[in-house]
Amino acid sequence: MRREELYLADIVDAADAIERFVEGVDYDDFVGDELRQSAVLQKLIVIGEAAARLSVEFRASHAHIEWADVVGFRNIAVHEYFAVNCSIVWVTAVEDVPFLRQQVAQIMQDEFADD
Repeated sequence: MRREELYLADIVDAADAIERFVEGVDYDDFVGDELRQSAVLQKLIVIGEAAARLSVEFRASHAHIEWADVVGFRNIAVHEYFAVNCSIVWVTAVEDVPFLRQQVAQIMQDEFADD
């Protein structure tokens, strides 16, 4: 099994990519750009997959993060792709992901900085 730190790094890397993808873009531009939407959605799926692979114990010890929501979004995006709403993807990308990235980076700093 991969170490928890590697899954956390996957989350941070995907969040950084999402930040690049939406930088300088407003909602209307996002809605009109299928390629950008697909790129953001793919990285959201990566984040959800990495979160799902964290151990139950690890997630429980960091219960301040809404792991179930992160994984749930991934499950909807993968299994109910046509039900994914562009406005939800946008809000997730510009509001939720930066906060999640901050939380995960803090965990990495606190728990894995010396590794």
